[in-house]
Amino acid sequence: MGKVRTSLVKRTARKLLALYPDKFTRDFEHNKQMVKELLDVQSKKLRNQIAGYITRLVRIRERSEQAATA
Repeated sequence: MGKVRTSLVKRTARKLLALYPDKFTRDFEHNKQMVKELLDVQSKKLRNQIAGYITRLVRIRERSEQAATA
């Protein structure tokens, strides 16, 4: 089974990725710092969950772009 993410994490990550698509990369550490700058997240765990989901979404988007061009 995969990891279950709450709707808050998914909703926030998708919104950040839609607003700032050029600020996020495949690197989790970079995304973690960007989430820290863009949001006022109270807990480290929530920040990391959002950054991790953004990293996953960026990787999925890149794979779909490569498949479309191939």
